Amino acid sequence: MRRFLRPGHDPVRERLKRDLFQFNKTVEHGFPHQPSALGYSPFLRLMAIGTRSGAIKLYGAPGVEFMGLHEENNTVMQIHFIPDQCQLVTLLDDNSLHLWSLKQQGGASELREEHRFTLKGPPGSPPSATQVTAVLPHSSREVLYLGTESGNIFVVELPSLRVLEGRTISPEAVLQRIPEDNCNRRSCELVEALQEHPKNPDQVLIGYSRGLIVLWDLQNNKATQHFLGSQQLENLYWQRDGSKFISCHYDGSYTQWPVSSDNKQSEPLENTVPYGPFPCKAISKIYWQTTKNGLPYIIFQGGMPRASYGDRHSISVIHGSQQTAFDFTSRVIDFFIIFSSDPAAEFDDPSALVALAEEELVVIDLKSAGWPAVHPPYLASLHCSAITCSHHVSNIPLKLWERIISAGSKQNIHYSSMPWPIDGGTNIAPDPPQRDLLLTGHEDGTVRFWDASGVCLHLLYKLSTVRVFLTDADPNDNMNTLGEDEWPPLRKVLVMELNDEDAEHVVDHAEADLLQDQEGYRWKGHEKLKTRDGPVRFEAGFQPFVLVQCQPPAVVTSLALHSEWKLVAFGTSHGFGLFDHQQKRLVFVKCTLHPSDQLALEGPLSRVKSLKKSLRQSFRRIRRSRVSSRKRRGAAGNASEVQEANAKFDQDALQEMELAPVQRKIEARSAEDSFTGFVRTLYFADTFLRDSSRHCPSLWAGTNGGTVYAFCLRVPPAERRMDEPVRAEQAKEIQLMHRAPVVGILVLDGRSTPLPEPLEVAHDLSKSPDMQGSHQLLVVSEEQFKVFTLPKVSSKLKLKLTALEGCRVRKVTVANFGSCKTDDYSENDLAVLTNLGDIQIISLPFLKLQIRYPCIRKEDVSGIASCVFTKYGQGFYLISPSEFERFSLSTKWLVEPRCIVDMPEVTSNNHVHNKSGTENAARKSRGSGKSPGDCGEEDERKSGRLMEHALLNDEKVLKEIQSTLEGGRGSYAERNSARSPLGHGLSNGGADQPGPAV
Repeated sequence: MRRFLRPGHDPVRERLKRDLFQFNKTVEHGFPHQPSALGYSPFLRLMAIGTRSGAIKLYGAPGVEFMGLHEENNTVMQIHFIPDQCQLVTLLDDNSLHLWSLKQQGGASELREEHRFTLKGPPGSPPSATQVTAVLPHSSREVLYLGTESGNIFVVELPSLRVLEGRTISPEAVLQRIPEDNCNRRSCELVEALQEHPKNPDQVLIGYSRGLIVLWDLQNNKATQHFLGSQQLENLYWQRDGSKFISCHYDGSYTQWPVSSDNKQSEPLENTVPYGPFPCKAISKIYWQTTKNGLPYIIFQGGMPRASYGDRHSISVIHGSQQTAFDFTSRVIDFFIIFSSDPAAEFDDPSALVALAEEELVVIDLKSAGWPAVHPPYLASLHCSAITCSHHVSNIPLKLWERIISAGSKQNIHYSSMPWPIDGGTNIAPDPPQRDLLLTGHEDGTVRFWDASGVCLHLLYKLSTVRVFLTDADPNDNMNTLGEDEWPPLRKVLVMELNDEDAEHVVDHAEADLLQDQEGYRWKGHEKLKTRDGPVRFEAGFQPFVLVQCQPPAVVTSLALHSEWKLVAFGTSHGFGLFDHQQKRLVFVKCTLHPSDQLALEGPLSRVKSLKKSLRQSFRRIRRSRVSSRKRRGAAGNASEVQEANAKFDQDALQEMELAPVQRKIEARSAEDSFTGFVRTLYFADTFLRDSSRHCPSLWAGTNGGTVYAFCLRVPPAERRMDEPVRAEQAKEIQLMHRAPVVGILVLDGRSTPLPEPLEVAHDLSKSPDMQGSHQLLVVSEEQFKVFTLPKVSSKLKLKLTALEGCRVRKVTVANFGSCKTDDYSENDLAVLTNLGDIQIISLPFLKLQIRYPCIRKEDVSGIASCVFTKYGQGFYLISPSEFERFSLSTKWLVEPRCIVDMPEVTSNNHVHNKSGTENAARKSRGSGKSPGDCGEEDERKSGRLMEHALLNDEKVLKEIQSTLEGGRGSYAERNSARSPLGHGLSNGGADQPGPAV
């Protein structure tokens, strides 16, 4: 059989690879990009957000997350949960409706699309005839009411999404019940709002855009009352007892209307323009919430004076004498109020306002004085300032973790102590095995520390560097100050708030001149930032004590820190340096500029400069190739052949430029190419650099021109660390033949294991390196991997990536992969991201390709550039300015949402009960591999017999059955009230029965 095996094919290794490697995109961290719709289920206590790209995301308690994606790349316009069900409906901008369900699979809930449907009119009818503008899921859970631009209201059956033709409410039917002198056909154009009566499901309010409002009797198919508003209607909201409702209008007003039993036109009780009398923006949505003390909460979006505040995005809250307009930094998509969902409760008793804006989600605590914001456990606005870099740190020691949390808690004292109010579902994912941090650097000079241990990316702490420098803005400005006489009472809504404490000290300053006074170089970029003189006040947490500024002040392209040696290395496009932050002293600088690197002095890197460089290099190659081709052809070729060959070469060269870097082979680069001194990577290692008998600290640097510099370091022992200086001496310089940029440097110890982080060794989180055997040096360039022996630095092994695959290395790291079958085996491999968006896993130390996964689209340049790997086979990359996509390459280390949503019981008055018995049953079913909604036929028969026995022994239910039989089919309301305490209908063939538990 061996002769039939492919060369190099090892069945044992293939099985092991299946136990080690597996690619999964697990969860999206951050704030959804371009949100477009918001929904909430008081029954499930879940929130849904839709986006312009057709994504739908559900959120509950921390760790409870679901995601779905419509096949159509269309904007989600509306989201509506089906009452008392684990289902929701989405409306897209192509006028299609989609039914989604939460169902259990493998012991956890999943979001699935069940049906899709597009409302179609008769042949020849205009699109407006069926363009859906309002959606009302009826409390019967049997139908949807769809209001359209034409004024028609269609009834769609659930869950089949089939139009019930005979139940359509047409404008003509509405107008027949209304006096002709009050309205005309145009009054019933465009259904703006549909609202079911809170006490009588037979009645529905229909609001038309021109101001006509009709109370429609569904059972008798007639209008029982009508209301004529004088302004264009925006929305409607019932008061809890059903005696009144409130309408909001385009002119910035809202009106209260009484509801009576007679079929007459009703006059408004009160019309209010809260920010009048001058012209105001429309109030697009409104809530009227009752409380025990008698003072209602009136909460509405918009309504601000047009002249002065027309560009503001606000939601106003009025409660007695308290009134605040929450001013958002971006357009408000939608909002909802969390209040008592018990139908038997006398008052709404609102607890929280949840507002979705284009750039943030804000939750306001309505119970606490001052209405403070609630700190969100997820949906963080990563992009409150643009992310410029990111870094992942694994295995954070507990004491350091606690210090970071403590510092962050002092920054968040202005937040409410209210528990997160959107708490539906149960997180059943295992606890994270370790504490991980994701650090993001931002354009405003801040660094944010995120808890990346689990599914929820939670902000722990924010470090700001702005206080060190002189800027136009005063960092002590309070964005929440409110003038006593200011009207309207605007208050800024921020994602973050800082709390300054009395801690002042002087920040030492050091300068590193990377040009070392070389002549002929003139910096053309921006000047360095000016620092503040004297003591600077900082909040609790990380506080800078020394500042190192590079000259010229170019972008810092690489950075490395050694916690034990108290050293930090930094690199720019001009060179690199080493700084002793314990003695606050510059150890050395090394200029890496080539005489032709004039472009490096023109300022920050830009696409224009890169394009200039690429064109210049391409035409150099064309000229060199023309000369070489002429030499090869010699004088025998005639002029026309040479001209034809040159023309063909020009065309090939241009094609190469267009197709690069996909089809480019390895080619030796000229030392004259610009940016060769650009420092791409820095690396500290304790290894054998001078001889094989003594190891010493060292610093390695790799440049864009394929050069590797190695410096021997002499770090004094701890007892003399402050007295003696750190010394450095260049020991090696390696020039790669193909001059490709060096993107990674790694030293392998005697066991061929990468050297561990010194902080992990100090806290017993990693094994000490093997310093007995010989060490090896791995240099990763964009185009190949090469292993050298140490200390001689002789080539031992290499893998040419570009020559074989036509791609280049963008990111590389060492990751530990554990077997999912046994805890006894794990191995270290290289995780490599290429410019094609592929991720390759390459073995160490033999450099064998193990597996390849497509991860990021090759056109997504920002996603590839932002990718960061973890040490345990996971990674993050930006899929939008506000979202990280998290992925895993490991079968063992996997962080993904795993949660369950149980169906609460529904009583006859639709009151939700979360009983411990139901939860225990769900837990038992998870343990047995069955879910409450996935019982076998035998279980269903048993549960049916038990239910039947319970119902027939319920005297109240028997009386209801008898009255129903005696009175025929009965009214719609009677049929809905004839339900058992378990919520199962007894009419319509059980059509009212809720779906299975999920």
